[in-house]
Amino acid sequence: MNLEGLEMIAVLIVIVLFVKLLEQFGLIEAGLEDSVEDELEMATVRHRPEALELLEAQSKFTKKELQILYRGFKNECPSGVVNEETFKEIYSQFFPQGDSTTYAHFLFNAFDTDHNGAVSFEDFIRGLSILLRGTVQEKLNWAFNLYDINKDGYITKEEMLDIMKAIYDMMGKCTYPVLKEDAPRQHVETFFQKMDKNKDGVVTIDEFIESCQKDENIMRSMQLFENVI
Repeated sequence: MNLEGLEMIAVLIVIVLFVKLLEQFGLIEAGLEDSVEDELEMATVRHRPEALELLEAQSKFTKKELQILYRGFKNECPSGVVNEETFKEIYSQFFPQGDSTTYAHFLFNAFDTDHNGAVSFEDFIRGLSILLRGTVQEKLNWAFNLYDINKDGYITKEEMLDIMKAIYDMMGKCTYPVLKEDAPRQHVETFFQKMDKNKDGVVTIDEFIESCQKDENIMRSMQLFENVI
């Protein structure tokens, strides 16, 4: 894999990972024509999700799609929630040649919006709805929140360096040419040259969205993953 322009891959990799996650749950192959289990089944798990009507109103999924998503989620997570360790184990299956632990940690925190140490079905649906069917603005807002590690409204070079190192660790030996030790920092500098418009050392949400919207590769990739289920 040629890592030229990896600073942009950081924005796209979230969507790719969730397509893989849907495949693991068997949701993409299942299709929307499969029979679904009754809503009362939701009462059998320790965490009872919100009414489907409410989730339908809060997401871009239909009630039938939510039933299918819930069945897959419950099969993988019988308790009704995913803790961080389980989340990391799921993603480690996709990157056996590398170490996805740190990136999975950042991703888990982005989904765990109430910071209670668990991702519920509701958390999963709200994030998935944005990643797969949200507007460009919504997807980029979500990505910015992922990379704004301390949630102060800015992406610093230190935060982006943490993200880049996590991606390099996750990709492991699947990189070509072989990476130099300072490659993550070099990519961070390139990232900031493109996005830090006023050169104040941080990237704001407006700078981030404007730069991404001008990148044809990012826009094209986002369109490819629309309505995969």
